[in-house]
Amino acid sequence: MKVRSSYWQLLPYLWPQWPLLVKGSVCILGFVLFTLLLPYLAGQVAFFVGQGNVNQIAYWLGLATLVFLVRGLFQYGQNIFMIAAALNMVLNLRKRVYAHLHKLGLDYFETTQTGDLTYRLTEDIDRVGEIVDKLSHQFVSNFLQLIAIPAYMLYLNWPLTLAGLLLAPLMAWLIGLFGQRLLVLSRQSQNHVSNLSAMLTEVFSGIRVVQAFAAQEYEVKRFNQEAERNRQAKYRAQQLKSIQFPVVGFLEAVSIMLLFLLGGWQISQGNLTAQGFISFLAAVALLIQPIDLMISNFNEYKQTEASVERIFELMARQPSLNEKPDAKELPRVIGKVEYCHVSFAYNLGEPVLKDLCLCASPGNVIALVGSSGAGKSTLINLLLRFYDPQSGQILIDDIDIRNVTLNSLRRQIGIVPQDITLFSGTIAQNIGYGQEELDLEAIQEAAKIANAHSFITQFSQGYHTWVGERGVNLSGGQRQRLAIARAIVHDPRILILDEATSALDSESEALVQEALERVMQNRTVFIIAHRLSSVRRADCILVLEQGQVVESGTHTSLLSKGGRYAHFYAQQFYSAQE
Repeated sequence: MKVRSSYWQLLPYLWPQWPLLVKGSVCILGFVLFTLLLPYLAGQVAFFVGQGNVNQIAYWLGLATLVFLVRGLFQYGQNIFMIAAALNMVLNLRKRVYAHLHKLGLDYFETTQTGDLTYRLTEDIDRVGEIVDKLSHQFVSNFLQLIAIPAYMLYLNWPLTLAGLLLAPLMAWLIGLFGQRLLVLSRQSQNHVSNLSAMLTEVFSGIRVVQAFAAQEYEVKRFNQEAERNRQAKYRAQQLKSIQFPVVGFLEAVSIMLLFLLGGWQISQGNLTAQGFISFLAAVALLIQPIDLMISNFNEYKQTEASVERIFELMARQPSLNEKPDAKELPRVIGKVEYCHVSFAYNLGEPVLKDLCLCASPGNVIALVGSSGAGKSTLINLLLRFYDPQSGQILIDDIDIRNVTLNSLRRQIGIVPQDITLFSGTIAQNIGYGQEELDLEAIQEAAKIANAHSFITQFSQGYHTWVGERGVNLSGGQRQRLAIARAIVHDPRILILDEATSALDSESEALVQEALERVMQNRTVFIIAHRLSSVRRADCILVLEQGQVVESGTHTSLLSKGGRYAHFYAQQFYSAQE
């Protein structure tokens, strides 16, 4: 049984906003105090209405008008200060949750729905901000009013009701005017929410690339900028609402003034008592609205509690892979890579790699061959340290990769995946992905090496051409060459190629293959081979089966053995012939 409300977890995020909360609380107190003056003023006006003293009636009505104006200013203050505190809390909470998610390992994102994460970071957090705003001023204000205002209500006089509706057309027009402007601002806000959702879906679906290029901080900063624009749009909408309520409230007050005049006339005619008039004022103006808001806020409070729980469920998730407290920066490497008796399993009792050993000297090209599930991709995932082996070591230049920072490790490794992920942005931004300040000279040099410079310069915008979400505006071969340029823009000494030509036509494949031959020079290269024609010139071919190396050697030597590699090669040769 849950005893403590989930809302308590919001306090560390709300407490830094205490200056705004104090200002808002002062405005709430002022609003309630001036509200409590209204029954007194109503009694004074009713008294002189009963006497028919028009001069005194005008005096007290003028004083009441001033009270309503000051009360409206306090209402504006409590709204604007509290919504500012709530939106700032939402922004800080959203930043913290997003940054926390980037600390989680690849295993978490492989088992989590991206859409759910997007919803929690957008809709759930927005709901929390709305209820915090309402609880911080509406609940307190309404609760105090319900204590102070008489809790009884008499039968309402219909002529007074009609009099109160005289200004209804004007108020309806103003509400419509405010509504149209709010609609525009709401659309802007929804567009920003949509941009946030699209960005999150894009980043989380390409999280392997984000982590491989150590671009977590870059993505967090990019997200923070979009989140700030979303906060500003919502703040402008709330500002307009804060102006609307006092204006409409003042017109409502003028309607009440007319009620006083009509009530005075009816009392002079003997058609109404002062007691009935005051009861109408207390019931309509001071009692019904707080009750409605209290009920509405309580329902929202309970509904939003689920969103609070969903948000902090994410924050409670701990990374499965952490840097050591004393982790050091990996210096510029030469490119020697060793796997020393490495064993790994995604699920206990289901080993994927078993006591695997291999050594790649600087500049070697190592091809990994085997059927699906043999452990090829897992071997690469361990090198990038998406996971840690259960036993054994992986060394780069004789340094255990568990002793260095993740960013310094992954920036020394370039990867060209089989499934290319490009992000919404320009060609230059995609090649220089993760760079806050784009190095256009390095980007162009990488593009030339990757055989991409020629087709890029044919676009009217050149390197500033917008590629579209996931690169929809580019062909497969063009996307592949951009991925190659992105992999080498930092000049890594270790390169991973996940069969970069498997889904291309012959012309595109030739251009990509030429680029690959160029980028492989003087680098330690690991090729995950699906088509054996791409590994003939590898210095060493490793054939994996059930997480173990069953054959190793050059293309020629393995064919002469007539073993598993020769069998794979014969199968592909005959398939190609057919």
